[in-house]
Amino acid sequence: MKKQMNHPCRALVRAASFVAAMLVGSAAFAQSSIVVASTTSTEQSGLFGHILPAFRQASGVDVKVVALGTGQAIDMARRGDADVLFVHDKIAEEKFVADGFSAKRLEVMYNDFVLIGPKADPAGTKGNDIVAALKKIATANAPFVSRGDKSGTHAAELRFWKMTDTDANKGSGYKECGCGMGPALNIGASSGAYVLADRGTWLNFKNRADLAVLVEGDRRLFNQYGVMLVSAAKHPQVKTAEGQKFVDWVTGAAGQKAIADYKIGGEQLFFPNASK
Repeated sequence: MKKQMNHPCRALVRAASFVAAMLVGSAAFAQSSIVVASTTSTEQSGLFGHILPAFRQASGVDVKVVALGTGQAIDMARRGDADVLFVHDKIAEEKFVADGFSAKRLEVMYNDFVLIGPKADPAGTKGNDIVAALKKIATANAPFVSRGDKSGTHAAELRFWKMTDTDANKGSGYKECGCGMGPALNIGASSGAYVLADRGTWLNFKNRADLAVLVEGDRRLFNQYGVMLVSAAKHPQVKTAEGQKFVDWVTGAAGQKAIADYKIGGEQLFFPNASK
């Protein structure tokens, strides 16, 4: 009995069907994924690694986080290159909404900024007054690493410097790295410099060397995060339905609990306050 041979056309049909199935699958995946433009502190603190699997399981939506300084993240959202914006510079966020790039800003969570520096604290900054501490750093010409990247942390640092009478002269030790929070802390660790950091990234930071928290507890160090769905009226390509799912989840009971549950060494990094 002769063995039947497969006709070349049948093989081509099967191959075409396989490719079509892959394209359909890819399109379905694309429709169930979003881009979130966020600050480096949410990424480098490990928060997204903790909460996103729970969101994916609840919604079926995958999230690609692009972690930048807040200023860069906002610019990315203004261009329509993100579906959701999740950052921590309230003034800039409110302008983003006022300019029509989002219909509404929702508060999500907060933590605080802390001044990190050498345990010996050569400039004598230790305490709970960030403005007094910066004055001492400037007077002592002590090394200070500024992110210098238009991030939310950098914006906060500049606000604090403006509260001093040394804003025009921050001391010869003041340097801008133009980098994220983790790299700024690495520079501080290697050079014995002072650094303003968000507490979340500091708690997740491993290369501490001789650094320690020196200034904390000042009410001016409060650090609020907000989330915004990018406007489809400005950018029709925005995945509104999927992005809204993320906004609703992260400000809802499940997302707020996931944020509260994220701890390092028993210490909570972020405090949900969407309902307040």
